[in-house]
Amino acid sequence: MSIVETIIDIPSEHQKNVFGNLDAYSKIIERTLHVTIITRDGGIKVIGNGDNVTKAKSVFVQLLKLSNRGNEITEQNVNYALSLCMEHNEGAIVEIDSDLICHTISGKPIKPKTLGQKDYVDQIRKKMIVFGVGPAGTGKTYLAMAMAITAFKKDEVNKIILTRPAIEAGEKLGFLPGDLQSKVDPYLRPLYDALYQIMGPDSFVKNTEKGLIEVAPLAYMRGRTLDNAFIILDEAQNTTPAQMKMFLTRIGFGSKVIITGDLSQKDLPRGTQSGLEQAVRVLSKVDDIGFSYLTNQDVVRHPLVQKIVKAYDAYEHKQDAYKHKKTSGKTKKLDK
Repeated sequence: MSIVETIIDIPSEHQKNVFGNLDAYSKIIERTLHVTIITRDGGIKVIGNGDNVTKAKSVFVQLLKLSNRGNEITEQNVNYALSLCMEHNEGAIVEIDSDLICHTISGKPIKPKTLGQKDYVDQIRKKMIVFGVGPAGTGKTYLAMAMAITAFKKDEVNKIILTRPAIEAGEKLGFLPGDLQSKVDPYLRPLYDALYQIMGPDSFVKNTEKGLIEVAPLAYMRGRTLDNAFIILDEAQNTTPAQMKMFLTRIGFGSKVIITGDLSQKDLPRGTQSGLEQAVRVLSKVDDIGFSYLTNQDVVRHPLVQKIVKAYDAYEHKQDAYKHKKTSGKTKKLDK
């Protein structure tokens, strides 16, 4: 196995961003690709197996391009650049970064950060109804919210409606203090948080008072027809089939609907089928309905969240395999 080396020029103004604090990002690349990285004035020297050195160079080039575009490099960027490099799809990270949805109230740009998120955003642009299914931390709700606010500001819709099923998980609503609104507000808090961050509290309050933004439990949707609205149903894994059908049949002309959920985090009573699970099966071949399936590779929270999601996926897969094996064994005994 031949050892090769290459020198990569990194402008001084981008070095801290690309290398990370105390060279943390360089060390991640070193460990992952089994190369040695030596920092030099004005750049770095990469030493190792030829293929791995090529991959390391490609990762640094992509990170430098992101930095040149004004991005603050994160550990998620580094890990994702490495995973794309393994799939020989290095250029995708810059293509993803070019898709600007909007800015937060503080001026921070909101963009998809993975290929899965890019597909999700593209589906929202093209389709009237989109199902975003995937684990926690994949940006399902946040990106949908950003798309809704962008459409609202461009006058593409007259109203934003955000809704969630108010499922009792651990505590009964009746035992919580306060009136009905204060009882359901905790279920809707993540939606409020995203609205405040993207739109700003003042704009949110003003538009809410005018009835142009509505945040309400799913039960409030019954009997309504929703025209010219951008509607987001969050935590849809906690809907029953009847609730999901009720919601989908509320949609009127000029509306766009995003339905998000994580099928691994259902809070429904044992034995109750998820409305999201059923809808994905029933509607899979209907035109103008898009389906975007996000995975643990699309998790953009703390890197530890990605590891947690991956560990749970592996555990649940192992449990399912064990149950299937046990059931198959019983069937064979009965056949005898």
